[in-house]
Amino acid sequence: MSDNLPPPPPEQPQPSPWAPPATPPGKPQRTGLIVSLAVGGGLVVAGALVALVYSLMDSVADSIALPPARSDAPYSDPYEDEPYDEEPVEEPVEEPTATEPDVKKDVTITACTRDPQIGWQSADVKVVNGSSSPADYYISVEFLDKNGVKVSDGVTGVVGLAPGKTSEEKVQGLGEVPRGTTCRVNDLWRTPSED
Repeated sequence: MSDNLPPPPPEQPQPSPWAPPATPPGKPQRTGLIVSLAVGGGLVVAGALVALVYSLMDSVADSIALPPARSDAPYSDPYEDEPYDEEPVEEPVEEPTATEPDVKKDVTITACTRDPQIGWQSADVKVVNGSSSPADYYISVEFLDKNGVKVSDGVTGVVGLAPGKTSEEKVQGLGEVPRGTTCRVNDLWRTPSED
């Protein structure tokens, strides 16, 4: 009786529960096409975002690189029509005396250079205390283009400079300026040091 039984069928591999379902015969797989379209679409969107960010950064950089050109139009005050309650107070200006030399002689510009990489202007100033007591200095330098129009400015200070002593400082302008920009001391104060 056992001699007449057919042999058992060969063992078939069982599909994994995580494997994609089998494609019926005759139906093409589109997985490659879908993945290609998804990756390509993602790259297009990423490229568009990069281009948008670049154009925004470029426009912001252009707007802050140089200050706006000045017009020759007269200044108009937005509060012109409002009454002014108090009279403006002018601060007294100390005139140099015979024993205190003029403060303008204390400060000289020794170099006026434009950084070739970023286009920002700077001035090197030399301060020599010509007074008879320790002094503090406030120095404002403006940077002018070829037409004499201010394109940038900067300030520095020296604190507690002893009589006859020298200090060398750098005044850095902010923002890109055109080639040929010059430097000039715009404002200068010397006050007795409180040491």
